[in-house]
Amino acid sequence: MKANTHFAFFDEGSKKEIRRAIIKAVAIPGYQVPFASREMPIARGWGTGGLQITLSIIGQLDVLKVIDQGADESVNAVSIKKLVHETTGVEITEKTADATLIQSRHRIPEVPLTNDQILVLQVPTPEPLRPVEAKELLTKRMHAEDDYSGAWLLLFEQIMKYGKTATAADHPVYVNDRYVMAPSPIPRFDNPKMHHSEALILLGAGREKKIYAVPPYTNVKSLAFEDYPFAVESFEGQQCHLCGSTHIFLDELIDQQTGKTVYQCNDTNYCMDQLNKKEEAEVQTSYA
Repeated sequence: MKANTHFAFFDEGSKKEIRRAIIKAVAIPGYQVPFASREMPIARGWGTGGLQITLSIIGQLDVLKVIDQGADESVNAVSIKKLVHETTGVEITEKTADATLIQSRHRIPEVPLTNDQILVLQVPTPEPLRPVEAKELLTKRMHAEDDYSGAWLLLFEQIMKYGKTATAADHPVYVNDRYVMAPSPIPRFDNPKMHHSEALILLGAGREKKIYAVPPYTNVKSLAFEDYPFAVESFEGQQCHLCGSTHIFLDELIDQQTGKTVYQCNDTNYCMDQLNKKEEAEVQTSYA
């Protein structure tokens, strides 16, 4: 006999507690709000923070999209979609524009988000000051005193060692000119997408029991020095070998047949959309 579960897995008391933390996080952009992280049927470190947010705010009329490092069909994305769908029955989509709720690991979609969408990011390490201070009490005090000298020092050390900032991902950002925030391990390429985003961005760390947020139209600036400005990953001169797209985040791959380096869209849904548009244009041209 199969036991009936609550809608969206959690009992109503658990969802209310998480929603209260979300409301506080939205009211104080970039501030890490502690919450009682629940036990989940997946291991911590595999997206439990983002999943708990999704399960707490999802409604019967929502349309859900889940991506993992830009892919809709990875093990992590499929497992989360399966759990949410089986406990809610909501519609699942791979199209970014059709989704009202998007949960993501390591990427912000290439398609610009709108003000009727919510983006939920899975976060492994929410504290940007952890590399310089191990104690939670002291990092909270540093945030309260607006003391981010440690974060600036980390960037300065990278410049001294490599001649540039060497944050491949999770480059810290200043939110609303007040809190320094870890933007989840998204690549630097995605940092500018958080600035004045039309969509509400919620970030959850289940293992660290923290929730924080970037409300719509909020100032988000990546930390950088005036003489060493912030720069995203460069793919100049490269294009997707499948759809030909440029000016997007690309994966570097090795062609198994030729052994040559090729580039491909990291966002699989974006790549499929571009391929479909090319095919439609070719069909229209042939008919003309």
